[in-house]
Amino acid sequence: MKKIPVTKPCFTEKELLLVKEAMDSGWVAQGPKVAEFEKKIALHEKVAEGVATTSCTTALHLAMKAQGMKEGMDVIAPAFTFVATENAIVETGAVPVMVDIKRETFNIDPEQIEMTIQTKYCRKSGKLVNKESGNILWGIVPVHEFGLCCEIEEINRIAEKYELQVIEDAACALGAKIGETHQGGFGNTSCISFHPRKSITTGEGGMILTDDPELAKRMRELRTHGSTVSADARDKGKGFLLPEFHEAGYNYRMTDIQGAIGLAQAEKLDVIISEKRRGASLYDRLISDNLPEFITPREPAGYFHTYQSYVCMLDLATLKLQGTAEGGIFRNELLQRLEDKGIATRQGTHAVHMLDYYKNRFDYEPEDFPVAYACDHLSITLPLYAGITEEDQKYVVDMIRKTIDEMGEK
Repeated sequence: MKKIPVTKPCFTEKELLLVKEAMDSGWVAQGPKVAEFEKKIALHEKVAEGVATTSCTTALHLAMKAQGMKEGMDVIAPAFTFVATENAIVETGAVPVMVDIKRETFNIDPEQIEMTIQTKYCRKSGKLVNKESGNILWGIVPVHEFGLCCEIEEINRIAEKYELQVIEDAACALGAKIGETHQGGFGNTSCISFHPRKSITTGEGGMILTDDPELAKRMRELRTHGSTVSADARDKGKGFLLPEFHEAGYNYRMTDIQGAIGLAQAEKLDVIISEKRRGASLYDRLISDNLPEFITPREPAGYFHTYQSYVCMLDLATLKLQGTAEGGIFRNELLQRLEDKGIATRQGTHAVHMLDYYKNRFDYEPEDFPVAYACDHLSITLPLYAGITEEDQKYVVDMIRKTIDEMGEK
C-alpha cells in the first residue's frame, strides 16, 4: 500500500556537515551558529533583528513579556488557530479575548476586531477598559494562518486608532508577503516557527523578528535568564565571572546544533516555498476537475501564500449535509478512511474556544464563533511538501474521490 505523509522535511548532506562543524567545535549550546542563523532569517524577511528561541510558543511568550503584556490585561486573538497563540497570552497572566475569522482565508476578521472593541470596552482615563472585568485592552495578536498573511495593514489601522500594540503570530508564515513586504515588515514584532511541519525546520525552534534593536537586546537578555551578557560573548572576554541579572528571565535558548540545521535549511527556503506553491497550484486544478465537494484555499490578489499547509473546506451544500456537526462527522470518517489507505491528512487547526481549558474557563459555546467552529469541523489538510510528485498528488485526489463515492454508497 502506498504511504503518503502529510508533510516531510527536506534534508540533505548539508545539514549533517554543519551539525558536524558545530559538534567538532565543542560549542553546541547557543553560540555562533545561532547568531548566524538569526541574521540569515532576518535578512530574508528584510527585518533588522532576529532572536532565536526554543519554539514559536516561547518566542510569542518572550515577545509578549518584553512588550509589557501582563495580568490585568486583555488581548484580542483569533478563535481559529493552534492553541499556542492563546496559551502564550495566558502564560503572561493576560486574558485572550477571541474573535471570529474569515472562512475564505482562515485569518482573523478585522470587522470582528472592531466590533469586539466597540461592544466590550469603554474609555476610562485614556485606556480601553473591559466593561465586565475591568481589564485594560493591551492589543492584538493576529495569526498569519497556514502561510497566508492576515489583513495586517487593516489590523494596524485599528491598533493605531485605539492605541493598541500588535504582535504577529507568524508561526506558519516564514516567507509570506503582501506585495513586497514580508510578514514581520509591517512595523510589529513577529514570531515564526521551525517545527517539522513548517517550510524549514530545526526540529523544534522559533524566532522573533523586530526592527527595534533595543527590544531585541531586551529579549536576548530575557531568553537567557535575564543575563546582561550572553555565554558566547563571555567566552570572547573574561568568562570566569557570571554576568549580572537585573530581572528574572527564562531559558528559551536555541542550541548551535539547531542553528546549524537552520543555516542549511535557510539555503533551501525559497526553493521549498516555490515547490509548495507549485504543488498547491496542481491541487487547485485537480480538485476543481474532480472534487466539487472541496473548497480550495484562497490567495487574495497581491498576497504571496507560502502554503505551509494546503487546507481545504468541505462544501456542505454539495455533500447535502445538514450543518457543521454533521459535516464534522463526515469529515472525520473521510480522514479515517484515507488514513487506512495510507494517505495522511489533518484537520486544519482547532477552534480554541472549544478546547476544554478555554471552553470551561470562559463558558464558551460552539456558535459563539461560528466560522471558527465550522473551520474546526470541516477543514482538511492534504499532503504537501517539497518533493511531492505529481503522481502522488493525483493519487491523493483519486483516492479522495473514490472514498467519498464509497461513503455515498453506504
